[in-house]
Amino acid sequence: MSYVKPAELATRILDAGESKVFMSTRDTLIRAYMAGAILALAAAFAVTITVKTGNALVGAVLFPVGFCMLYLLGFDLLTGVFTLVPLAWLDRRPGVTIGAMLRNWGLVFLGNFAGAMTTAVLMAIYFTYGFSVEPDAVGQAIGHIGEGRTLGYAEHGAAGMLTLFVRGVLCNWMVSTGVVGAMMSDSLPGKVIAMWMPIMVFFYLGFEHSIVNMFLFPSGLLLGGDFTVVDYLVWNEIPTLVGNLVGGLAFVGLVIYATHARTGPTREPKATAGQVPA
Repeated sequence: MSYVKPAELATRILDAGESKVFMSTRDTLIRAYMAGAILALAAAFAVTITVKTGNALVGAVLFPVGFCMLYLLGFDLLTGVFTLVPLAWLDRRPGVTIGAMLRNWGLVFLGNFAGAMTTAVLMAIYFTYGFSVEPDAVGQAIGHIGEGRTLGYAEHGAAGMLTLFVRGVLCNWMVSTGVVGAMMSDSLPGKVIAMWMPIMVFFYLGFEHSIVNMFLFPSGLLLGGDFTVVDYLVWNEIPTLVGNLVGGLAFVGLVIYATHARTGPTREPKATAGQVPA
């Protein structure tokens, strides 16, 4: 059968987290770079659809195509390793240390950022004919996204920061569900369906994804958005990273680990009156 039961899924998750730690620096960077670039292109695709159709739901329904492609190709997002690698450490897998985990996170962050920035520059050239004209409607929309999701939070002070953090938590609850969803099935259609659903939810609800934002906000700056790099880091990227870590680990990784990987033995049913235990 193509469906993988939760107990086996938990084992696959732990094995995947362990494998990330021991991946070479070269492979980690290459896979993270491609993941960031593909996800950024999917974000540009979804924004383009939303602007041209005027329907955000259509953009959200089609955005997961990028997420599915990158995971089927074996590439890595920081939001995914935030969830997978700590579980391998918690399970005391040999060689999985705090230092090794932080090394993996750092390399994936750098690769994702470089890939997203590459796509940001290429799309900015695309939107402006090599910076020779004003950005088109889609380019202008991306610039405004950057303003609204930095200065918009800043206007609300502490309440805005809390909202930003919570959106980061909710985002990686859904995204990490998609990451483990790819392991729920051994068939290609099963993997795609399991990934598609939660990613569509996160994108339509406007949650904050640190890797998507590595594309949207640098793009916004390149396309004339009225905010600064400091606004981006303080009022989006850093709180989003923390929220993504908490959301993926608390609501996906630790839950599956606690109830499927570390669950107690199944109790034998008690015999009722008149029955002889088997």
